Parts: sequence; C-alpha cells; structure tokens
Amino acid sequence: QVQLVESGGDLVQPGGSLRLSCAASGRVFTIYAMGWYRQAPGKERELVARITRDDRTTYADSVKDRFTISRDSTQSTSTVYLQMNSLKPEDTAVYYCNAIAINEYWGQGTQVTVSS
Repeated sequence: QVQLVESGGDLVQPGGSLRLSCAASGRVFTIYAMGWYRQAPGKERELVARITRDDRTTYADSVKDRFTISRDSTQSTSTVYLQMNSLKPEDTAVYYCNAIAINEYWGQGTQVTVSS
C-alpha cells in the first residue's frame, strides 16, 4: 500500500506562485511514477504533470513553461513537488496527487484558487 498526503493549496492572486507537495509513504519502492491531476467545478479530472522514477516528465500543454514538477526520494519516502508560477484564474481547481505502482493511488486533494 502507498499513502499520499498533499499540502500547499491556497488562495493566490493572478500572476502569483504556489508550490504543492505530496509525500508518499508505505511501499514507495513500488512507485513507477507520481504526478498531479486537477479537477475544476463541472469539468473532468485532467493530468497536469507527471514524473517517472527515472525523471522523465510530462506536462499538460496549458501549464508548460509555467509549472515544474520535481521529486525527492529516500528509501522510505518519496515526495513530489509542483512549482506553479504565473498562475491564472483558469488554474483554479482541486489538485490531486497520483502515484502509479502495482496499483494506482490518489491523495485527498488540495484546493488552489487563483483570484483577485
């Protein structure tokens, strides 16, 4: 089993920055990739960014050049970060951490609101 705990969501003005964190614990050595998804009201959940254990990254076109995903791993923990810059109102959503191992795991979600 893998447990995911997210943090960092907040209210921020347009043009501002936030950093989300997701700490994975449990059988982290089974994790192949970790990433962030988001879901805005009335919309489907969408992939924002993903990073594999060999550091290959994938980004949604809407966040390229503004968001950066990175990770930090030890033997017993793995943390993935999402640095979000130049935030726009359309980035407002609940952001979910995701881990792909033998099974797929989700965090509880953290709210990001971009508004003046």
